[in-house]
Amino acid sequence: MPALPMSSEEIAEDIAARIKSGEYAPGTQLPSYRQLMDIYSVSYGTIGSVMVRLRMMGLTVTSKGRGVFVPEKD
Repeated sequence: MPALPMSSEEIAEDIAARIKSGEYAPGTQLPSYRQLMDIYSVSYGTIGSVMVRLRMMGLTVTSKGRGVFVPEKD
């Protein structure tokens, strides 16, 4: 039986850990929604929820038409 997909909360925690570890460094762009959908085997809506959660945590910023980025450190 295949494993169940991760929840939006679990995916957000995973991406947050990658940001905090430096895998996604400040100023870098996160993978696209399509790439994240493929990586985590989830729907567009789930990735949308993840992006909202990460933005609310202050871990990402969205640049309309460009993508989602890890903000530069002050």
